[in-house]
Amino acid sequence: MSTIVVVGSGMMGSALAVPLCENGHHVRLVGSPLDREIVEHGRKTNEHLTMKRMMPENVSWYYIEEVKEAMEGADLYINGVSSFGLDWFIQEMLPQIPEDLPVLSVTKGMVNYPDGSLKSYPEIFEESTEKKISFNAIGGPCTSYELADKDFTEVTFCGRDMTTLRWIKSLFETEYYNISLSTDVRGVECAVAMKNAYALGVSLAVGMSYKREGKEFEHYNSQAALFGQSVMEMIHLLELCGGDASNIRLLSGDLYVTVFGGRTRKIGTLLGTGMNFQEAMERLSGVTLESIVIATRTAEAIRALIANGKVKAEDFPLLLHVDELINQGKTVNVPWKAFEYELEK
Repeated sequence: MSTIVVVGSGMMGSALAVPLCENGHHVRLVGSPLDREIVEHGRKTNEHLTMKRMMPENVSWYYIEEVKEAMEGADLYINGVSSFGLDWFIQEMLPQIPEDLPVLSVTKGMVNYPDGSLKSYPEIFEESTEKKISFNAIGGPCTSYELADKDFTEVTFCGRDMTTLRWIKSLFETEYYNISLSTDVRGVECAVAMKNAYALGVSLAVGMSYKREGKEFEHYNSQAALFGQSVMEMIHLLELCGGDASNIRLLSGDLYVTVFGGRTRKIGTLLGTGMNFQEAMERLSGVTLESIVIATRTAEAIRALIANGKVKAEDFPLLLHVDELINQGKTVNVPWKAFEYELEK
């Protein structure tokens, strides 16, 4: 059996311990500097503090100061920090990872450049070290607490080498945790990152419905309209990133689960009720929202491409409106008419 070290004992990184331990592996959960309470509680009770689930017996808990000890003899390193910890991982953790220890990252996101190009986190990791580390990542529709509850889940592992991916898959796969494999790293990571931004956009309709009805009552025509527009814009973004068309399954499925079961739904719903971004964030104080980072970076990339004449603003009306809500202090005013099109064949 193998030993897996997870650095970043947040919900998703920790939830991966469930299929791993079911397959007989030992998992060492290392808290980031922000996870001290999680580790302390876990050592006392073996319950995950924020996920509210008991962890398997063959899970061990470590503080960040004990990371070297946790990495000794490990067969796989899981990067479980959020996108907010990207720089911390690169600066503090990456130098400590030996070249022969494969990395599997749950961190979702893209980095944008002034010319409008986008790069995935595994690509950024590769560029940040001279070591020939195998960087791999997870994408797909999966919420941590449902994985911990062993609900049927279909995800994709991506990386440069299919042989390595098959070995990593063998550690994780169970009857309920099903894994596809892809060497289209940028396509997979672009798909799973973008859905966070668009899940916020779809969730606007939830808040708009609450406001209209004066209670928590949802209308689905408006949600479906925003969902469809999101998929259309994401397909275009996927093409711009050079991703394979097969990732459409990933981005649509991941968008669905994030709208209905993710934290991004909360901020989108509040903005949909008419709150401005600052008010909504104050209401959600303490909630980690990667969607804000991803939406901002993606919108910056698109605005750069618009300025360079490579794309048109009318191709991304929903993304640009989400950006207005987050970064320009505007309140919700969905550009419904901009979603209309004519197709003559």
